[in-house]
Amino acid sequence: MPHPSSSSSSSANVDAAAKGVKLERYASGGGALLMRRAGSSKIVAASSHLLFRATVLATLALVCLFAVHYPTLLSRSFRLSAASSPPRPTSRHRNLLGSSSAYAGAAWEREVRRSATPRRDGGMSVLVTGAAGFVGAHCALALRARGDGVLGLDNFNAYYEPALKRARQRLLASRGVVVLGADINDAALLERLFAAVPFTHVLHLAAQAGVRYAMRAPQAYVASNVAGLVSVFEAAARHADPQPAIVWASSSSVYGLNTDAPFSEDHRTDRPASLYAATKKAGEAISHAYNHIYGLSITGLRFFTVYGPWGRPDMAYFSFARSIVAGEPITLFRAADGSEVRRDFTYIDDVVKGCLGALDTAGKSTGSKSGKKRGPAPLRVYNLGNTSPVAVTRMVAILEKLLGKKANKRVVTMPSNGDVPFTHANVSHAARDFGYHPTTSLDAGLRKFVEWFLQYYKIDPAKLAKGSRAGTGGGKTSKKKSVGAMSAAS
Repeated sequence: MPHPSSSSSSSANVDAAAKGVKLERYASGGGALLMRRAGSSKIVAASSHLLFRATVLATLALVCLFAVHYPTLLSRSFRLSAASSPPRPTSRHRNLLGSSSAYAGAAWEREVRRSATPRRDGGMSVLVTGAAGFVGAHCALALRARGDGVLGLDNFNAYYEPALKRARQRLLASRGVVVLGADINDAALLERLFAAVPFTHVLHLAAQAGVRYAMRAPQAYVASNVAGLVSVFEAAARHADPQPAIVWASSSSVYGLNTDAPFSEDHRTDRPASLYAATKKAGEAISHAYNHIYGLSITGLRFFTVYGPWGRPDMAYFSFARSIVAGEPITLFRAADGSEVRRDFTYIDDVVKGCLGALDTAGKSTGSKSGKKRGPAPLRVYNLGNTSPVAVTRMVAILEKLLGKKANKRVVTMPSNGDVPFTHANVSHAARDFGYHPTTSLDAGLRKFVEWFLQYYKIDPAKLAKGSRAGTGGGKTSKKKSVGAMSAAS
């Protein structure tokens, strides 16, 4: 029997010979010409096919690149006019500066520790989540100014323009505060942070904000306000040694359909009027569980309509200022019974004093990484408000005066979207326990906000007033100039 390899070799030789005969015949009588044409056609077809595949791959790469960098591109296109609706957050939280594996190594740990190390005797070491947010940035600055160590965390999502958050981050960096671009649901990163730094306190302010937007993106609120809170509690309870005391942002929205005024911590909070409020109420229940099981010292703060410089553009006072400057109409709500909507507007400096007071008096956690606790730990909740509700129409009148321009107002009945007709804070508990006393009137607070607003967006108040006096034409001119100014500043 012939060897298999010999048989295969013989067959190959026969095939090659046969093909050679065919080629010789093809070469005669114009066969060579036909061969050249066929070969040329095959080359063209192959080239076209490769070009098509390269084009498809390049297109897919551009689409992926755009998807990854969409929040940055969106922030560059910011304009003065208030957006009709904020962009929908992604359902899956992610670190916008890369994976948590990027935060590792000796150099990274040195930078983290440097930022988190107190500069005064007896100072605190505080992890501030949501540090590039409105309240978070102000609190981080205040802590740093008095010599405490501060490390920030923020995911820079696109609920409102990330450019403003980046500007806050740069401000914090100029004061020596590092803000990591990462998400609170990144459990591996949180564990790494608690292993690197013995934080004495956590000021947890990261959350998905906004009452009305919860109807459009409910999962974002559950992921951030519920799952995110659990993530922080888990890291503090199971991976921190010693356990830090935690102060976190609840909300006055938890009072929901409560009609007793002023709102007191002793009033009912089991009738939320919005999903946002429900997630904050869930957070208070979760706080009780982690305090009871793990001995975490936990303080919840119910904020009442915080406003001021570096504020959130989705808040009414901010969006109204933008619309007034742009010459665009603003929508004011009235209650179903025809009464004016009123809010307990609280200036940012007063809220910061309340946050620092809560941190200073938080008390120690009593648990350990082993799961055992030495005894009960503090579990507290406080209102942080101004105690003086003001009609929203009054707030608009103050803005008109400060901006030197009248608003084009449209009044409608408040829709059933979770908003409540009034808020009014009783702050007696906070006053008793850490001396909280708000001192800033709405007139004074809005004046400081408008000063910052005009400076940050490079708006000339003289030109703004001149455009207002010029009538309709002047308003249009002012709008165009202001749009360009704000876009450039962002």
